[in-house]
Amino acid sequence: MIEPTVTLPPTRVRRRPPPRPRDTVRWPVLAVVFVCAACGLVYELELVALASYLIGDSVTQASVVLSVMVFAMGLGSLLAKRLRCRAAVGFGLVEGALALIGGTSALVLYACFAWFGESRWVLVAFSLAIGVLIGAEIPLLMSLIQRVPERSVGTRRSPRTGRPARPGDSEDAAGTVADLFAADYVGALVGGLAFPFLLLPWLGQLTGALVTGAVNAVAGAALVLWLFRRDLTARGRALVVGVNLAVLGVLATATVLVDDFEEAARRAVYGERVRVAVHTELQEVVVTGGPEDPPDLYLDGRLRVSGADEYRYHEALVHPAMNGPHARVLIVGGGDGLAAREVLRYPGVRAVTVVELDPGVVRLARTDPALAALNGHAFRDPRVRVVHADAFHWLRGAVDRVQERYDVVISDLPDPGITPSTKLYAQEFYGLAARALADGGRLVVHAGPATDRPHTYWTADATLRAAGYATRPYSTEGGTPGFAAGPDRADRDSGTRHEPDDWGFLLAVRGARPPVLGLAADAPPLRSLAPRDLAAAAHRAERTRITGLPPSTLVHPRYGH
Repeated sequence: MIEPTVTLPPTRVRRRPPPRPRDTVRWPVLAVVFVCAACGLVYELELVALASYLIGDSVTQASVVLSVMVFAMGLGSLLAKRLRCRAAVGFGLVEGALALIGGTSALVLYACFAWFGESRWVLVAFSLAIGVLIGAEIPLLMSLIQRVPERSVGTRRSPRTGRPARPGDSEDAAGTVADLFAADYVGALVGGLAFPFLLLPWLGQLTGALVTGAVNAVAGAALVLWLFRRDLTARGRALVVGVNLAVLGVLATATVLVDDFEEAARRAVYGERVRVAVHTELQEVVVTGGPEDPPDLYLDGRLRVSGADEYRYHEALVHPAMNGPHARVLIVGGGDGLAAREVLRYPGVRAVTVVELDPGVVRLARTDPALAALNGHAFRDPRVRVVHADAFHWLRGAVDRVQERYDVVISDLPDPGITPSTKLYAQEFYGLAARALADGGRLVVHAGPATDRPHTYWTADATLRAAGYATRPYSTEGGTPGFAAGPDRADRDSGTRHEPDDWGFLLAVRGARPPVLGLAADAPPLRSLAPRDLAAAAHRAERTRITGLPPSTLVHPRYGH
């Protein structure tokens, strides 16, 4: 029996799209890893720079940020395991969160400092959050790129078997990891160089972080929505688009309002009498004061000159050192011109060299009417020569020139601390200064308050003695509250306002006999210093003496106590 033939209707077979070759995906992924790594390092450096400015002690702040962030990156890698099944949407959301948190970190940190006076714990929180998100990036990208099939022709071959490497092979995974980390490290290099040379000088700390966040958000969202869109559900796609658009909206709004924010925050920090505020290549310089009031000068938020009684500090710093030959004088620091003003009051002075690292400070001291009047227009005097250089390196070259011998060297610097200027309180620097001194020349150092920071003060004394000097310690009582040239802002951050009781100085000469603490015969009339005051100033410092302290050197700074 022959059975009838049944003809079935043709069925429509849906052709699945051809798999994407891994090589066409790998390079865009590596490009995004490069961009995200650069952004991540910018966030890291932004936190370090701003924390050093707001809190001080740059070594401590860098250590806190880096250690917390590296720990958090490991934590983020572990947490990323929970997102591997939804790697595409997870990566898009992680980059959106990183762009928001990293982009606004500088803004929030500065706001907390300006209005609440506390920024340490905020710094730790941002370091932790940014580190967790950065740590989750590579595992999620690894999950995504491993799902993409390799080319059937021209693929990498396994070095062990000779056959084309397949997704999941250990050799293939190792090559992918190597590619991702290579792009990550190169991106970090570019981000690390872009921050000090491009972002910081062109955009500043706040705008630079916001722009970096926007770049981060666009790169992360574009990768997911373009290359890995097949791995997204409709809901996941909407979530990634919505979150990243919201982040970009926040960053754009903050960028537009950043100037108003800076002005409001500046008033919160400095008060309502801000006259001039400029960002030089090295620091923020702010001058406050009304038309009838003497100006106050802030450098990176620290009050460096109190116009009401700066004369007490500068008279005590300069005039004891001028007791002897003083035809040639070197001032290290002193970009405000106030120490030069006191030196120029002596008719026997023939040449004054001011070595100031920041040209912006000197420019302001020369052109601002209030500051120029306060320093007696010292920079207009033909005897004054200004050198814009790092004092350590400049002095290292100057000591080999016979004409660069000085009768007096005045170190007009902030209090010693673990900061970039710590090397100017090191034994090596004082050795260079000794070579630059003429026979019988004198060196005077501002070494911080002897009463409040005796360990730091007497460490500076021990360092001078280790460099071959004999020293005469003395201190003068502090004046206007707030005039503290300290290296950090710990008092403000801790919620207290403790002002130093005195300014401590060290007068030194080469040899075994300490210098005489007195005033020169041709000393001009002084408002706050008389010969009888110097004996009390020496006694005041001696009451705080700490013995047996080791000197501070370049490789072993000892001012962090």
